[in-house]
Amino acid sequence: MMMLIWCVIFILTVIAEFATQQLVSIWFAAGSLVAFIVSLLSDNIFIQALLFITISGLLLIFARPILKKIFTFGVKDTNIRQDIGKFAVVIQEIDNERDTGRARLNDVDWIAVSSSGEKIPEGTVVQVKEINGAKLFVCPAPQKEMQKILSKA
Repeated sequence: MMMLIWCVIFILTVIAEFATQQLVSIWFAAGSLVAFIVSLLSDNIFIQALLFITISGLLLIFARPILKKIFTFGVKDTNIRQDIGKFAVVIQEIDNERDTGRARLNDVDWIAVSSSGEKIPEGTVVQVKEINGAKLFVCPAPQKEMQKILSKA
């Protein structure tokens, strides 16, 4: 009977890991697999449970941080932080109250939000203060920077 329970736990934790891909339940899958194998050899529920807890806990504590660094599960480092501080041009007036605004940064159009809450007219050069998802949080660029950018154009 216990081998059936360990088998079900193993299947459920593997399915949960495939669904989340966050290295959360795979450790419990390994622990339940060990407990399942031991249940084939022994009927001692205490040993099975102890091995399940021990294997799952040790893998969670020691292997997870190492594997988390190695595997990104399809999430690529986009180097988005390197765009903070860069300058963009407003291509649609930024108005947080009306939820409008777009800016062009490195030939890519972004949703733009004023970090100070002020309206920023179209054509204004802005500086990127933060990036959150597909939104640039911007503020008008200092005059000195605007003159440099406009003189290069």
